[in-house]
Amino acid sequence: MSETDAQTAFIRSEMLAPQLPPVTERGVIKWLRENLFAGWLNSLLTLVSLFVVVSIIVTALPWWLNGVWNAGSLGECRTIAGPEGGACWAVIKARWHQYIFGFYPQDAYWRPILAFGMMFVALAPVLYYGLRAGAKLIGVVAVLTVLSLAALDHNIAHVGAIAVLMAGLFAFSVIAPKRLVYVTILYPFIAFWLLWGGSIWKPVATLLGFGVMVLVYRLIQPRLGVIMGTAVGFVAACLYWLFVQGAITGALGDAWPTLTAVNSDQFGGFLLAFVIGVTAITCSLPIGILLALGRRSDMVLIKTLSVGFIEFIRGVPLITMLFTASLLLQYFLPPQTNFDLILRVVILVTLFAAAYIAEVIRGGLAALPRGQYEAADALGLDYWQAQRLIIMPQALKISIPGIVSTFIGLFKDTTLVSFVGLLDPLRGVTQIVRADINWKGIYWEPYIFVGVIFFLICFGMSRYSMYLERKLKTDHR
Repeated sequence: MSETDAQTAFIRSEMLAPQLPPVTERGVIKWLRENLFAGWLNSLLTLVSLFVVVSIIVTALPWWLNGVWNAGSLGECRTIAGPEGGACWAVIKARWHQYIFGFYPQDAYWRPILAFGMMFVALAPVLYYGLRAGAKLIGVVAVLTVLSLAALDHNIAHVGAIAVLMAGLFAFSVIAPKRLVYVTILYPFIAFWLLWGGSIWKPVATLLGFGVMVLVYRLIQPRLGVIMGTAVGFVAACLYWLFVQGAITGALGDAWPTLTAVNSDQFGGFLLAFVIGVTAITCSLPIGILLALGRRSDMVLIKTLSVGFIEFIRGVPLITMLFTASLLLQYFLPPQTNFDLILRVVILVTLFAAAYIAEVIRGGLAALPRGQYEAADALGLDYWQAQRLIIMPQALKISIPGIVSTFIGLFKDTTLVSFVGLLDPLRGVTQIVRADINWKGIYWEPYIFVGVIFFLICFGMSRYSMYLERKLKTDHR
């Protein structure tokens, strides 16, 4: 460099202050440009979609805003709405209790409300084991349960007793959140007693069968191993349920405490959907895990039975399984066995969902690298220890989207039970409402109401699965 160039060169002595990016490279404008107007085709599709959405809103919004909530019939709704027309939401106001509870006795609404509230208490240790978020969930549910009961049940004794119970459960969740798992274990028997009524000793006698299974397992397992201990325990429990439970319940009879019995044909609406959906979801997951492990087993008999069951169930429509539950299942049960229709439907729906969950979990197992199995062997773990501590936690984490998708589909498929005479919220209750001469001809409003509730439930399940995926995403942090 010459002396003249050195004298005229500019050397910056201080840094420039940071400046904002151009307007087109930040904020909303950047998002619009990248996502909605990235090119001429993208821009054209955006404008066409916007036109369709605006047209739908302009057409449907007056129908929504001009809706009628207070009327005794469809004719009154049309008279009040006038020539502009409007939604007749009065049918929902008049028949909402049938959409929620079916034909469940109105003086016993506190029982399904309490069972629904306790369901979230039982789920808290599963969803948020040992976390304070579980206590927050129980607190919110306790308040909503008491408020709902106060609005529907004017019996002060019911409201006060349930308020004390929910407050006790909330305090228990704060003091010992991990101990709530005992509520989770007992909840199915408590819910059965609350919903169907009768003597409490019937579910207690059934619970004793599981106690027999655990006792026999603990006696057999140290000598013969896990598989034989489980098999012998299960056989012992079945023998107890077949030959001993009847004598116990017969001896106790209708001993106190008892609730008024409710027949299964009085269940309907979303109460029926929750009974079938929640029970099938809860039971199908462990069965699906066992089927997935059986399909990957080296034992020919277990693998053949697992593959045959999965492929048979996945090759048969659910509606066929429901007709089987309604018409044929009773013929394959022992003599003098009386399974009501809801229980038979729950059994078949559970087996149907378990086959699909088994394939989802098998995909998660296949996605694990072989090194994970070799690491379990290197640690000296046996098969069940390796599955419980290393393999299955990772496989279930991978399978979360597929498992939740199966659960959502299963919950929506509960509407198919209308084909076997049960009053589901979408078809069973709606047909009864539309058969009333006062509401004959109404169409959109009941389906919109039911669809919104289904959407909220399924959307909540989807959002929780996304939360669970983020919480368990321990790689690439």
